[in-house]
Amino acid sequence: MSKKLPVAITEEEFYKVIESTKNNKHKIAYLLGFASGLRISEILHLQKEDIDLLNKTILVKQGKGGKDRVVPLAKGFKSNMINQIPFNISVRALQIAFKKSCQKSGVLALKPTIHFHSLRHGFATQLVSHNVPIHHIRTLLGHSNISTTNVYLEANPKEALKSYENLF
Repeated sequence: MSKKLPVAITEEEFYKVIESTKNNKHKIAYLLGFASGLRISEILHLQKEDIDLLNKTILVKQGKGGKDRVVPLAKGFKSNMINQIPFNISVRALQIAFKKSCQKSGVLALKPTIHFHSLRHGFATQLVSHNVPIHHIRTLLGHSNISTTNVYLEANPKEALKSYENLF
C-alpha cells in the first residue's frame, strides 16, 4: 500500500489564500487550521469559552478519538475575532470556501490536491522546520501514535538533506 506525503500549505501560500478571502469567518477558520493546527471539525465545534485570550491557548474538547488537548492560540488571532465563534457553517461549506479561496489566490494551480486539512499539515510542517521536538508536535496535533506524526519528518527532509550535503 502506497502512502502519499501530506499536501501542506506554506506560510507564503497561506497569506495569499487569506488575501483572496473576503469572508472574515472563513479567514478566522483558516487561521485556526494553519496557526493552531486544528482539524475542521474542531474549528466548527469551537465555543467562545474554549479560547483563553489571556494565556493564548485553545482547549480542544473531544477532538478526534474523544480526546481533549490544549493548543496555542494563533498569533494572528485578535480578541475581537472571538465574536465570530461559533462559526455556524457546515464542514462541506467551509471545505468549498477554502477550495475557492485557493483557486482565487492561485495556490490551487500550484497544488491541485490541496484541501482544508492542508492547513493543519502546514502547521505541522512549520513546526518541524523550526526544529520543534517531534513529541511536542505529536502532543499539539493530538496524535495517539508518534508514527502518525513522523510523516511530517518525511514531508520536510531539510535536515536529512543538510546532513547529506555536509558529508559530500
